[in-house]
Amino acid sequence: MQPTTKKPLNSHCAIQATVALAVACFCASTANTVLANDKDKEAAEVEKKKIVLIGHALDHPWATHMYLDTCRLLAKCLRQTPGVEAVVSDGWPDRNEAMEGVDAIVLYSSPGGDLLLDSDKAPQFTHLMKQDVGLVAIHWATGLMKKNEERLGQQWLNSLGGMWIHFAGLKVDTSPLKQLQPDHPICRGWSEYELNDEFYLNTTIGPGAKPQLQVQVEGKNVVVGWTYQRPMSENGRSFGTTLGHFHRNFGIVPFRRAI
Repeated sequence: MQPTTKKPLNSHCAIQATVALAVACFCASTANTVLANDKDKEAAEVEKKKIVLIGHALDHPWATHMYLDTCRLLAKCLRQTPGVEAVVSDGWPDRNEAMEGVDAIVLYSSPGGDLLLDSDKAPQFTHLMKQDVGLVAIHWATGLMKKNEERLGQQWLNSLGGMWIHFAGLKVDTSPLKQLQPDHPICRGWSEYELNDEFYLNTTIGPGAKPQLQVQVEGKNVVVGWTYQRPMSENGRSFGTTLGHFHRNFGIVPFRRAI
């Protein structure tokens, strides 16, 4: 069989081929540009959220109440979600602008009621609570000193929905961590498990707050987590949990997910 010989393109065919190639290249380039623009648009459309995590210097034995270390750990986890800006602060930020645009405040500290309401930061905090800014208080941060209960107790309840009066009793124990409303977002992504922690007893759960987490201590049910829709704001939500004494517990995946 003789090999076939291709005929050269005439000028008209050559022009058509060149135009076709140009159109194909343009379409491919346009498609890539559209895809790139779509990705940029999607990235731009990710709702931005600013979360400020507040801790302070250690005031308990090492490996307990590791405020700033825990805040940094939680911030690292939060930053894995696109659009989340997590900022760690040693104490309430001195600069007012540091709280501008904040969507949620996470407090892991000494008694939060005293820290936020018995200081010159109270007006700014109260203003944020009247907006739709979220509030999370972990372990002792849910607390209020007994001496301030009468003066600040109701205001703290209105902000967080619950509180632990120092010193209403506590016990280090091991218990299953029970989900009281398994379909609630707080319970998403984890199942009940055995937890060893310092459990606060006799926590006050205010009107309108919904218990979410519960343990058993000496045969009695003890609420250790709750959610609250703040009446003082349109969509302001709060979450309080008295768990979190031992730093090691933040290494437990389901514990971390609940927080």
